[in-house]
Order: sequence, then C-alpha cells, then structure tokens
Amino acid sequence: MFAATDSNSRALAARPQDMRSFQAVSVNLQGRLMLENFDEFDCIVVDMSPGDATFSCAGRPETGERIVAYVDHIGRIEGVVRQIIAGGFILAIQASERKREKLATQLTWIANKHELGLPEDRRHDRLTPRSTRTEMTLEDGSRYSCRLMDLSLSGAAVDVEFRPPLGTPVRLGNMRGRVVRHFLEGVAIEFLSLQSRETLREFL
Repeated sequence: MFAATDSNSRALAARPQDMRSFQAVSVNLQGRLMLENFDEFDCIVVDMSPGDATFSCAGRPETGERIVAYVDHIGRIEGVVRQIIAGGFILAIQASERKREKLATQLTWIANKHELGLPEDRRHDRLTPRSTRTEMTLEDGSRYSCRLMDLSLSGAAVDVEFRPPLGTPVRLGNMRGRVVRHFLEGVAIEFLSLQSRETLREFL
C-alpha cells in the first residue's frame, strides 16, 4: 500500500477484493507493449497499482496471455492478462516484492507530483548533447550509425533506421541499455543503470 495527498485521495480507488489486493492510482502513462505472438502496440496505462494495471490498447490479447510492456516513468513490467475490458485489458503484474515496493514508490510520486508542483521527471533531467553522432551496437557486434536526439541520466532517444525489437540489449557509445520504445524516427533506449554526467562526458 502507499499514501497520497488528500487532494489525490479520489485518484486512489480500491477494486473489489477478488479483482486486486492493492490500491490503484489513476494515471495517463504512454507506453509500448508486446503480445505473445511478438506483435507490438502503442498503449496507455489508465490506472495502476503494484499488483495490476489497466491498459487502453488496440491490441487484443486473450485472457491468460503473457504481456511485456515498457511504460513511461515506470519502465519494464510484465504479467498475465487477467480480464478483457472495452478498449483494453487488465494485466496482473508479475514482480518480486522488491519490484512491487519500487512500483509503489513510483506511483506515489506520480500521484503527488501535481500537488507538489514537480516537473514531469525531476529525477532524470534532460541534458543538451554537443556531440549527436554515435553508434548503436547490438550483442552480435552489429553497428548502426545514429543521431542522438534526447539524452538523460537514465536513457536516450536516437534517430536510427534499424529498429531492434523491444527489450533488445544494445550499447550506445560505452553505455549499456535496452530498447524500450519505437517511434517514427528511431528508438528509445533505457540504460541498465543510472549514469553520471561524467559517464556522459563524450556527448556533452
């Protein structure tokens, strides 16, 4: 369980006990998910708890199907479709106790950020790269020239023609990460660990 400010109390609504054992926060988080058949779809998480999440998505999975998703401000989550609803589905999140605690912390921050006047993500400030040309390297050694579009301590967006599947391990310069999202110009990469400005010095 986790707390929120009084003004956000209406955003925390417990589902019936047979539906979820955690409280849910009303959110509007964009993401990308992959079905068991490897089809990928853009999605929006409309409410979420450390136990499950409600997705709005054009993809139509079956009950019991395993889903992997990458959600803005949350990161990677996975689980099994618990229920199909109009315009989407409810995902029962499969995670360790430590991961659920992290989700609770993230959701508390999301629920309270407007009350506290926080920016969209104070934790990972956007940095202005001076050098935008770099290479994206796959585990098999394949290299792809790319242009750095956006950079933060936790990830980067690159303009590149080749789009590896979601979850693909990659290296950007000397930083290791994985592909978490596709967009029109290229891919978004989430670093495996939070970087320092010193680590990013080759771009700054």
